[in-house]
Order: sequence, then C-alpha cells, then structure tokens
Amino acid sequence: MRLFLVAVGQRQPAWADTAYDDFAKRFPPELRLELKAVKAETRGSKTAEQLMAAEAARIEAALPRGVRRIILDERGERRTSVQLAERLKLWMGEGRDAALIIGGPDGLHPDLKATADETLRLSDLTLPHAFARVLLAEGLYRAWTVTTGHPYHRE
Repeated sequence: MRLFLVAVGQRQPAWADTAYDDFAKRFPPELRLELKAVKAETRGSKTAEQLMAAEAARIEAALPRGVRRIILDERGERRTSVQLAERLKLWMGEGRDAALIIGGPDGLHPDLKATADETLRLSDLTLPHAFARVLLAEGLYRAWTVTTGHPYHRE
C-alpha cells in the first residue's frame, strides 16, 4: 500500500523537507509514504474561489485513480495516535492506496472536500504548511509503529 501526502505548495523550508524526508524513509517497503506537491495558484486579483478551484484541479490530477481520499481540515475528525493507527489498519485492510490532502492558504475547494472518504484534523491550531507536512508524516509513522508493536510509541 502507498500513502500519498498531496499538498499545495512546492517550496518548503529546508528544515521541513529534511524532517519530512526523515519520517518518510522510515516506512517499510509495504507501506510507502510519498509526497505529491502541487503548485499553488498565483494570488494576484483572483478570488479565493478561483484560487481553490485551480488548486483543486491540480490536486485531482495528482491523485491516483481509486485512491481513498482523506481531507485535512480544521473541522475534521480528531484522532489520537492510537485511533489513527486503527484507521491506518482499516485503510491497509481495504487494499487500496490512500491520499491525505492538504490545501493551500485558502483551504480546499468545497467540491473537492465533497469527494472525501473521510476528513481528519491535525490540530486545533492553524499550522503553517511546512509544520503540517512534518506533523502528518510523523503521525502516520507513529500510527504504523502502533500497528506493528514497535517501541517508538509509548503509552
């Protein structure tokens, strides 16, 4: 199974890329974490609706066919690490890849949100995109370690 982190924004600070890469390389071959960064729409005189629509089209193009869609949203389901591990187990049992989708500065277009299989929140705080990517990669890695009994996660 592959986990895709599909995120708007191609340039992140070097520290964020390093931290993300560190967690991504820890995943086993049977559960790969792959980043698909899509270009943010150029701001200028466009409305938020236009910006989100353009970014949604890029996200759709980056998503593999048949993938489980997990939208990251501030109104999404709160999950503990153990609860995320339970979800990960379910996703792995389905036999299809999963994509976790992070929108741009204006969020995700409502039409794209409507295609979600589920919606997840990372925090009650608003996070910079660089933090969100790293936090999500670490959370998914931690969830995998819980499912395998690895000592990384302690209760």
